[in-house]
Amino acid sequence: MLEIFQYDFIARALIVGVVISVIAPLIGTFLVVKRYSLIADTLSHVSLLGVAIGMFMGFSPFIGALLMAVLSGVGMEELRERKNLLGDSVLALFLSGSLAIAVVLVSLAKGLNVNFVSYLFGSINTVSQGDIYTVIILGLVTFLFMTVFYRQFFLIALSEDLARAAGLPVRLINILLVIMAAITVSLAMRIVGVLLISALMIIPVISGLQWEKNFKQTIFIAVLFSLVSVITGIVFSYYFSLASGGTIVIVNLVIFIFSYLYNRD
Repeated sequence: MLEIFQYDFIARALIVGVVISVIAPLIGTFLVVKRYSLIADTLSHVSLLGVAIGMFMGFSPFIGALLMAVLSGVGMEELRERKNLLGDSVLALFLSGSLAIAVVLVSLAKGLNVNFVSYLFGSINTVSQGDIYTVIILGLVTFLFMTVFYRQFFLIALSEDLARAAGLPVRLINILLVIMAAITVSLAMRIVGVLLISALMIIPVISGLQWEKNFKQTIFIAVLFSLVSVITGIVFSYYFSLASGGTIVIVNLVIFIFSYLYNRD
């Protein structure tokens, strides 16, 4: 069993996975409480467009995904705040539009290649030493940011009207939350894949909600479930030659089913 840790690519994948498994449900908790869960899925598709642009134009797919996710996240929040479009309509617009453009770019680039597929579904073999540094730095920034401004994010997740009455800059904080979500989506591409990262942000949270604890305890439980799913998923994907992203999500689903059934009245 311990032989798995002798391989450098497994060690790199576990380090990146642990960082992601902490920040993904941390941000996901606020998104779920705000009933804005689908933004994670939308940002993942937007990130896919960033990957396609990066590969098509010859620069880092990660940079492309990060920039596209952040810019689109800010754009979605701006449209939502203006009340001209319903929230779910804004998400559908960005999701379908970005996916369509990504498909066209991929076709112009003469189809999918192995590297592109690894961004779609995740691959522990592709995690580099540079990825570790990037994930740790951005992960720490995201974690510290969410910790420092925990009270503000909590109030807005609870009630935007209450937050406005308390004098908080609701629009700015919503944009910052979306930016943090966009960064997390971009960081998780290598391990989970852009098509499955939303599951890592949302499923541990709804599993944690089944235990009916307070907000902070729910975050702790969600992070614990996320850690278990990521580590177990990486180990299983290695020994059984499975896609790491899909395996991690399946473990998450098993944890959710257990949490739901165990806490039924």
